[in-house]
Amino acid sequence: MNHMNGADAMVKCLEKEGIKAVFGYPGVAICPFFNSILNSDIESILVRTEQNAGHAANGYARVTGEVGVCVATSGPGATNLITGIATAFADSIPIVCITGQVKSSLLGSDVFQEADITGAAESFVKYSYLVKNVDEIPRVFKEAFHIASTGRKGPVLIDVPIDIQNASIAKFRYPEEVSLRTYKPTVNGNVVQIKKVIKELERAERPIICAGGGVLLSNAESELREFSEKYHIPVVSTMMGIGAMPTEHPMYYGMVGNNGKPYANRAMNESDLLIVVGARVADRAMSQPDLITENKVMVHIDVDPAEIGKNVGPTIPLVGDIKHILLDIEKHEFECEHDLWVNTLDLYRETMKIKRKPDRNFVDPESFIGTLSKELDDNAVYVADVGQNQIWSCAYHVVKKGRFLTSGGMGTMGYSIPAAMGAKKALGKDRQVIAVCGDGSFQMSMMELATVRQHDIPIKIIVFNNHYLGMVREYQHYTYSDHYSVVDLTGSPDLEKLSSAYDVKYTRVINMDDAAAKIRAFLDEPGTSLMECMIDPMDLVK
Repeated sequence: MNHMNGADAMVKCLEKEGIKAVFGYPGVAICPFFNSILNSDIESILVRTEQNAGHAANGYARVTGEVGVCVATSGPGATNLITGIATAFADSIPIVCITGQVKSSLLGSDVFQEADITGAAESFVKYSYLVKNVDEIPRVFKEAFHIASTGRKGPVLIDVPIDIQNASIAKFRYPEEVSLRTYKPTVNGNVVQIKKVIKELERAERPIICAGGGVLLSNAESELREFSEKYHIPVVSTMMGIGAMPTEHPMYYGMVGNNGKPYANRAMNESDLLIVVGARVADRAMSQPDLITENKVMVHIDVDPAEIGKNVGPTIPLVGDIKHILLDIEKHEFECEHDLWVNTLDLYRETMKIKRKPDRNFVDPESFIGTLSKELDDNAVYVADVGQNQIWSCAYHVVKKGRFLTSGGMGTMGYSIPAAMGAKKALGKDRQVIAVCGDGSFQMSMMELATVRQHDIPIKIIVFNNHYLGMVREYQHYTYSDHYSVVDLTGSPDLEKLSSAYDVKYTRVINMDDAAAKIRAFLDEPGTSLMECMIDPMDLVK
């Protein structure tokens, strides 16, 4: 066998993990790795700023259920990646982040492009490694992928000094399995606790399931749907749980929280048994958790024991993987009956719809997203950015058999285009992937139009343009009586000219008159295309 160095070993580890593409940005400290990857079938995709490598790996991971990989150099390359790492951490997305580092002998001496990235990213990773010995590379990589993809998933960082990448490795042996004494995530639920849950289900008159992102992370959508149908239990979701049930499923009552459906929040308030699955019960889903959980039994099911009871005390805690737990519950024979409750919720859903009064001179987000949803393929992937566009997307996009991705925990603007790029790269030419953003968030990642073009990753981009940072403007409208500060986006580029500069097909929609025809043409267009929708600058999400 030819002489092998640390960089070759890093690439070989990725091959052993079945990695097909990495998203990254080179620099001298990571050059040995990018040199070695040329001898591999793994594709290197050059993003235009490192944060977006994190988001692209994130989108890739979410649609495949596998670990996404991003790579950056030392110093500013690594620090630029932190927001991408934090975004994945907040939503429990499994990514492995590889960074180059200055020579081991120079660590701590503040040399050119040195940053203590393992220290800096400490609060946003599940675990991090600074590799000190070339022979440890196979073990470190095996552990990193295991930690990222098991238990509560999340990002793992591997920082590799350049001299370690260049050092010779005596013998490459990739471990078959991992045994970490201090890391043994619970998968199967405790039998005693499961029996308690069943007893409460038999007793409850108004049960409800609140589904979070954990349902999607454990691929338990079909189990949840079957469970809800079999026992006739209504389901609401958090923002990250959107898509756990098809939007138009009769047992699904929408997203909860301060931007959720009024009838979903009412359903949660009036329930006598609240089963929270794979959600952390944070402020956006429950602004006053103590009030919501008063006078009811609460069951909290989560793979991460640290989340249970963190924000609100459960009556019955149940640690484990939701897919396993739902299957275990179904092994027991029991019945529950609550037609009256379901009928009540159906009535709420009909009578508590919010009526918008859109200005006909502009595109109405509600009817636009409704029309778009109808025209999209059943299995389309819809990536929403952050801001008013996110809330409108959550409220009006109809998920059929596809996926809805967004940055829920961190709320990172600029997420949608790189995440859509990662998702599209993973799924290939035949799957529709669409990014919806505002004119603010678009300008945080518009440089990725170059990546999309260079690597031929055709995505559809919709920009809701209202010339404002809309969500903050809306907050200032309510909180400071229209006293606006730094929310005016005057100076933004002409998107038609920008599209042409990147060789992207462009369409503008001014109002709803011809929106449907334009959406159809836009989706049929081969290659990357951008649609700009003119939104009333004073439109509100509520």
